[in-house]
Amino acid sequence: MAVSGLSDFKGRWFVVKIGGELASDKPKLAASVGAAVRAFLDAGVRVAVIHGGGPQATELTQKLGLTPKMVGGRRVTDEATLEVMKMTLAGQVSVDVAAAFRIAGVPAVCTTGVSAGLVNARKRPAKVITGAGPDPIDLGLVGDVSEVNTALFEKLSEAGVVPVLGSLSGDAQGNVFNINADTVATRVAAKLKAAKLFLVSNVPGVLANKDDPSTRLPTLTPAEAKEKIASGVIQGGMIPKVEESLAMLEEGIEAIHIVGISPVNALLGEAEKAGSFGTAFLRG
Repeated sequence: MAVSGLSDFKGRWFVVKIGGELASDKPKLAASVGAAVRAFLDAGVRVAVIHGGGPQATELTQKLGLTPKMVGGRRVTDEATLEVMKMTLAGQVSVDVAAAFRIAGVPAVCTTGVSAGLVNARKRPAKVITGAGPDPIDLGLVGDVSEVNTALFEKLSEAGVVPVLGSLSGDAQGNVFNINADTVATRVAAKLKAAKLFLVSNVPGVLANKDDPSTRLPTLTPAEAKEKIASGVIQGGMIPKVEESLAMLEEGIEAIHIVGISPVNALLGEAEKAGSFGTAFLRG
């Protein structure tokens, strides 16, 4: 049954990004994100899902005797780390998300951006990273999205399935790149001209005090968000998430929502009323 309010978005795209930390609890993922995606589909909304796999990758890296390296909230990807990301994103997390979505009755096809060139990329050059000092940083085998095959996303939707992508991408020469899942989600949402992009994790939005969920900021304009970064309210891994969000507002996404997985109806409630359960970035 369609949920009141969502029918206004019939035929439009919603893009949902899932943090890797959510995939390990399949019943909870099914009851929250899976149920919301099912409601979106029932309302005639087209849905694409992007997932990360950071915690799983870090755990496997350590099991293999390697040392994860993070700079400014972003993972440095050498050859060994890329192999770990393939195993986690295209393997463990992909299967766990597919299983959770089956519980929720969501017809998901789980793959990566490498498949059929769904998301193409080129190697990212060294650049200055917010929070990592003044010098350019080379993140290794990390890519920048160069193209999104929107026609193929449309065909998958028309076939009645939800494309679910782990955040690996590649090029026509067979190179594979690791990309921050928030980056992939924002680029896909922009190219699909999505009505809404949801960044879903264990974090219930942007917090004025990162240790106090009651300090959630319901809505932010670009100017307000930039001020929060400059003043240090927004910090760490939240910085790239917010920066990507602001950049994509300029490219056509109508609203971007950072929302947690709790309570169980948080994603669905945020879809119906911006700022009710997360932080909504509005063009202002």
